[in-house]
Amino acid sequence: MKIAESELIINPDGSIYHLNLLPEDIAETIIFVGDPDRVSHVSKHFDTIEVQKSKREFVTHTGTLKGKRLTVISTGIGTDNIDIVLNELDALVNIDLKSRKVKDQLTSLEIIRIGTSGSLHSDIKVDEFLISELAVGFDNLPHFYKDQFTENKEIEVYFKKHTDWYSEKSSPYIVNADPGLVERLRSDETHMGFTATSIGFYGPQSRILRLEPQDRELNDKLASFNYEGRRITNLEMETAGIYVMSKLLGHKAISMNCILANRPDGEFSKTPASSVNRLIRYTLEKITA
Repeated sequence: MKIAESELIINPDGSIYHLNLLPEDIAETIIFVGDPDRVSHVSKHFDTIEVQKSKREFVTHTGTLKGKRLTVISTGIGTDNIDIVLNELDALVNIDLKSRKVKDQLTSLEIIRIGTSGSLHSDIKVDEFLISELAVGFDNLPHFYKDQFTENKEIEVYFKKHTDWYSEKSSPYIVNADPGLVERLRSDETHMGFTATSIGFYGPQSRILRLEPQDRELNDKLASFNYEGRRITNLEMETAGIYVMSKLLGHKAISMNCILANRPDGEFSKTPASSVNRLIRYTLEKITA
């Protein structure tokens, strides 16, 4: 079936609408960063750079490192942007943009987020690395798609009971990282975590400036969560959305977190830039090994 022009929007140069990319512009291994300025902090390690494009908050560099073709793209902040980025990347590899038809043979991308996060436990220190083995999403992104996600229903039920989840908020969903990517990227240098993906930075993460959160004890409830030995380790704003959209579209995803804040200790990294750059180098070494 041909996809209508209003649904799949193509720019005059043949590129996909928001990302401004052509199918040949991207590799099958794609690194996500939130900050557009962080794209060059990743690509500076490449041996070659063949593509440099940008539109709005979406900056893309594609090149090679140790013979492996890689793309790094900035997503901006939040799962709403993840919906745009993953749908458009999927369209670039799995839809023929000229005929506007889904391809018979589908491509599975590797999606690797390199991001920052805040720890919910004193033993996960600032400047340390954490892999999100699981993520719980507080956004409502997957609820807008027909294929409802039920990978960890028992944990979802327990989570809502433990937190006395407010019924007016969207229903939390829990999703796993790709196990193959976890095995490739884990080491003695990484914590294995259960990440909470929030839909904001202030009230949704229980920060209080002038507005009172609906549940000011939510962070304490997250920190005390324990389901068969699994505790919620950290807070950020994209991982669950990346995981669930990747699962629905048939891609593989993992989230690498540099811990910049420790919420229970009230600490923030004194060397955030160098710590993030260490995580970038670590991740690149692992995926090109």
